[in-house]
Amino acid sequence: MTAAAFVSADAIRAMFSRAMSAVYKSEVPQYRALAELVARLNREALSVDRAIEGERRGELDQLGMERHGAIRLGTPEELSTIRRLFMIMGMAPVGYYDLSVAGIPVHSTAFRPTGEEALRRNPFRVFTSLLRLDLIEDEGARRAAAAALARREIFTPRCMELIEEFEGNGGFDETRARAFVAAAVETFRWRGAATVPAEVYRKLHSAHPLIADVACFDGPHINHLALAALDIDAAQQTLAAGEMKPKAIIEGPPRRRCPILLRQTSFKALPEPVVFPKASGAPAVGVHTARFGEIEHRGVALTSKGRALYDRLLAAAHARVPIGGDASNAMAHMEELRRCFEAFPDDAATLRVERLAFFRYSPTASGAKWTTEGEGPFSVERLLQAGLLQIEPIVYEDFLPVSAAGIFRSNLDATGPGKFSERSNRRAFEEALGAAVLDETALYQEAEAASLDASLRALGLRGASARGSTPRLATNENAPKGYWREGEQP
Repeated sequence: MTAAAFVSADAIRAMFSRAMSAVYKSEVPQYRALAELVARLNREALSVDRAIEGERRGELDQLGMERHGAIRLGTPEELSTIRRLFMIMGMAPVGYYDLSVAGIPVHSTAFRPTGEEALRRNPFRVFTSLLRLDLIEDEGARRAAAAALARREIFTPRCMELIEEFEGNGGFDETRARAFVAAAVETFRWRGAATVPAEVYRKLHSAHPLIADVACFDGPHINHLALAALDIDAAQQTLAAGEMKPKAIIEGPPRRRCPILLRQTSFKALPEPVVFPKASGAPAVGVHTARFGEIEHRGVALTSKGRALYDRLLAAAHARVPIGGDASNAMAHMEELRRCFEAFPDDAATLRVERLAFFRYSPTASGAKWTTEGEGPFSVERLLQAGLLQIEPIVYEDFLPVSAAGIFRSNLDATGPGKFSERSNRRAFEEALGAAVLDETALYQEAEAASLDASLRALGLRGASARGSTPRLATNENAPKGYWREGEQP
């Protein structure tokens, strides 16, 4: 079979995300209701403002697509194989997240597409966590979890066969692609039968609810899917006023004119019936609470400098008005968050000049027609002021550890700070993964630099550092201050 006959990774990812959406809506009817609610609110937002930000960055074409899902794995072998599975869909591991600092005994990465075109075609990603047995202090619970995980196989023989076939042939035709998606989806279905007796489940649940969620079932059921909302604040208010009770706060930064990073909320996970095996007699019936529906809204990606400011302001808000266990002071916390973030610039121009956020450059209509007028050198600032160059935010495609931990806790009945000390172990995670995770900040830097380089060349200019491997911004204090016409010497 020739490569030309292969189905693209983007197409396979789109097939998979649609299949997961259908499965989750059938398994969690409240998520189906959430999808209908978010679609209605998005239509209402568009009817009020046709120039809404999402339209500028192509978000409207993606509003009906799930933006991400989340799974929790139990063993290094599971993580290694899931990397191979997601690779078929064009999804690479980006970022390392240590959630032990927030009392969650996992570390994580996000499998996602990395290229601009791939993200535009289908932005689906999966936040993937690996249980850390080394953080479980209760020796009995640790042994019980390890024993339960050692007995399970989360991938069907057909799924493994197709993964190996893909790796051997370098691709799938349409028939094989559809067979692969059908086999892959089986890994993530909900199974209402526990693999351990009720007393073992209770022991693991008391150690931490997430341990029970990972170790007591045959597979890493999708624990949530997330939809994009154009107005997440309106969505939160609508959820609170209806039957789908949301978590107390929207995780992430406060509402802003120029959105940054990621804001998330969810309806609370619902108890679901579980059958527990018994050594003799009829099986025992109980409940398990873990699965929910989420809403997200993404803003501009921040530079290391911007992220440091964000983390500092977020920590200040949490220190001054920490959210209580019953979340009764949620409004006071959100007001303190808003007040703290007054120190974070809230317009694109300032964010760019102060190097707090990443932007994509492109020639304007005037720039596309511009040829020889003016005199060099031409700084980026001068090109922007002259209306020859324009910017748009580079969307943040990743996740926030504090927000992820908040979502986890609110849907696992784990409201306290947790019993686990902060012990980051990226090396162990990458050894289990079988690959290094990609640096998300580097991806944004590369996207910004590439867009600027392409724009300057379209204007008939080249960077003073164009002879090097990486073009550098003239607004960077360490970069040359000007750009010159093609063919001229600096």
